[in-house]
Amino acid sequence: MRIDVLTIFPEMCEGVFRSSILGKAQDKGLVTLNAVNFRDYSGNKHLTVDDYPYGGGGGMVLKPEPIFAAVEAVIVQAEAERTPLPQEGQAPAADDPDVLKVPHGSDGLNGQNRLGRKRPRVILMCPQGEPFTQAKAEELAQESHLILVCGHYEGYDERIREHLVTDELSMGDYVLTGGELPAMVVTDSVVRLLPGVLGNESSAVTDSFSTGLLEYPHYTRPADFRGWTVPDVLLSGHHAKVEQWRKEQSLRRTVERRPDLLEAIELDEADRKLLERILAEHQADKANSE
Repeated sequence: MRIDVLTIFPEMCEGVFRSSILGKAQDKGLVTLNAVNFRDYSGNKHLTVDDYPYGGGGGMVLKPEPIFAAVEAVIVQAEAERTPLPQEGQAPAADDPDVLKVPHGSDGLNGQNRLGRKRPRVILMCPQGEPFTQAKAEELAQESHLILVCGHYEGYDERIREHLVTDELSMGDYVLTGGELPAMVVTDSVVRLLPGVLGNESSAVTDSFSTGLLEYPHYTRPADFRGWTVPDVLLSGHHAKVEQWRKEQSLRRTVERRPDLLEAIELDEADRKLLERILAEHQADKANSE
């Protein structure tokens, strides 16, 4: 997989990309991460990437030219590095909506159409976007190339949104100074799902939200710390009982902290009965505390 983050502050991303799981994933050759400064594509000697909004108003707006140019250049570079190419005569129909097409007739437009490859996802980081979830991370982890566009200032020229991006993602109902932190969150969340990235492949499967539920509690040595002891079942060596305990704790924690998640999960008959018992206990506890 390749992920390109388009930003005017590449130094914010570079340290994160070299660290921890992301750095190890690159060392293993499992992913390529690039921080691309779209000031380099401004086309003017002052490296200006923003301008005043038409119609007046406060703040500055990111211009379309440098962002379009940066996306086009990244796509051309990525395609040039990929092999093998389709044989002559294997090009798909020109009206295939998934065929890679670079906007605005860049130098690589015709050649990339002939390659017949799916266009990369170009993702705008903005507070107006779709809320980022674990399900979205799993969807994006199936892609071979992602381009994340980080905004700053008042916002983007609307033509970027209308004619360039394929997705818009938000971290939540709040506003950040720029899109770099959200882009790094998306990058980390996606990369850890790639095969071979995590030392324990089951970690990504059992994490909170991967199953639709919050994760169960974890414990490690010592078994007794300041009088706080590890649940006996975890020391029993009885795998079936441990699994049942973890399932119950996962359901219980979700009921207590994120009951909204229960609407979307699918449970078998045994788990439904377990959930009903937990809900009844939770309601009783609430009633007793009032």
